[in-house]
Amino acid sequence: MAVDDMPRAGGQARCPGTNWDDLMAAESRTPPDFLVKDAYEYMGSAPLAAARYTSPEFFARERAAMWPNVWQFAAREEEMPEPGDVVLYENAGRSYLVTRQPDGSVRAFHNVCLHRGRKLRLDSGWSKEFKCPFHGFTWNTDGSLKDIPCRWDFGHLSDSSMQLPEAQIGRWGGYIFLKEAEGGPTLEEYLAPLPEHFKRWKHEDCYTAVWVGKVIRANWKATAEAFMEAWHSVITHPQILPFTGDANTRYNVYGDHVNVALTPFAVLSPHLDQAAHSQQWIIDEFLKYNGRAGGADLKVEVPEGASARAHMAAVNRERYTQNTGHDHSHATDAELLDAFTYNVFPNFAPWGGFMPNIVYRWRPWPDQDSTLMEVRLLMRAPPGAPKPKPAPMNFLADDQPWTAATELGALGHIFEQDMANLPFVQDGLKASKNGEVHLGDYQEIRIRHFHRTLDRYLERFG
Repeated sequence: MAVDDMPRAGGQARCPGTNWDDLMAAESRTPPDFLVKDAYEYMGSAPLAAARYTSPEFFARERAAMWPNVWQFAAREEEMPEPGDVVLYENAGRSYLVTRQPDGSVRAFHNVCLHRGRKLRLDSGWSKEFKCPFHGFTWNTDGSLKDIPCRWDFGHLSDSSMQLPEAQIGRWGGYIFLKEAEGGPTLEEYLAPLPEHFKRWKHEDCYTAVWVGKVIRANWKATAEAFMEAWHSVITHPQILPFTGDANTRYNVYGDHVNVALTPFAVLSPHLDQAAHSQQWIIDEFLKYNGRAGGADLKVEVPEGASARAHMAAVNRERYTQNTGHDHSHATDAELLDAFTYNVFPNFAPWGGFMPNIVYRWRPWPDQDSTLMEVRLLMRAPPGAPKPKPAPMNFLADDQPWTAATELGALGHIFEQDMANLPFVQDGLKASKNGEVHLGDYQEIRIRHFHRTLDRYLERFG
């Protein structure tokens, strides 16, 4: 039996070849501790039930016991810069009006008329008041009652009893979150340790340059899980293997709500012959297929004896400083190259690092069989410069592929490859004979971590 085929205790097996520790040891800058420290936790090897993705009853439990009690990413600050700006946020059977107040604060009100139940607004925008289009009941943007037509017929209603119900609001890093239920952890407690990590990358300095959404015919969890591990690249994204250490990804988990996949770029996949390709070939393939790296128009020549990874990081360190006006002299090679895919339970995934940052959000749309998948690309505004207006969401129709969103560049093809699997995942889960989903102990630990946290919410609030 080959050494790499020998059985190991649960969670101890790792892909052979250059690993994350090796890359950190070769860094040109001292990496922060959180990029060095291994924070993996073995969580057992038991299968998941396929019904978690397909059962209307399980979905109803999520809606009742989980969604009201978690912090949800509802908007970016740049979407609502002025008093009276409103972002309509809808998810899991609830509708909210996230509203900028005159003092610059943000509040979120349930988007339901307290008279006969019509939604007060159907879109985002600006408003001096919330007036129901059915009978004209009207509220101020602070949720207080402004007017009841034919007030003489509603003597039983007081102004205080007609205050619009409100959700909790939390703000961090340019993101606005809401939580329906009172109490529970603060946003900072919920996100920890993510805010500490992101101090280096300052998403509050960013703005939404690209935003694309599409409804996927698969469960919201199955859709999110397609982005929780990197090793599917060997089959789903073979074009990125020349520059992606897919199976050498480091997986860390933190508490109940946060985990991360640290996937190295500008290195060969361990699935390829390490001696068969030049360092220049790695760079050429990286630029051809990774739009975040600079695109095929960027030409980078690797000096004799240099590694593709170290040289591409040096190029990016200088290029990003010139392009953004932000100093990158302290940035590690990993922060200038790699995919740091963070997940915040249940449906928010911001990428770290200094490259243009991808942000994912997944919402059931409207039930257990469909998901609104959203992809944003955040760019950094130059120091002291006003942020450009954010891009509105390009909502793709059912018959439009992700590649129709040309603003995504090479990423559009990647997402199309991912999404092509998911309707058949959903079909297969429904057709499963044994009703079980089996996970790898290490590479799919973020999926197991996700379900462990979900179960804790269902047990506590269900």
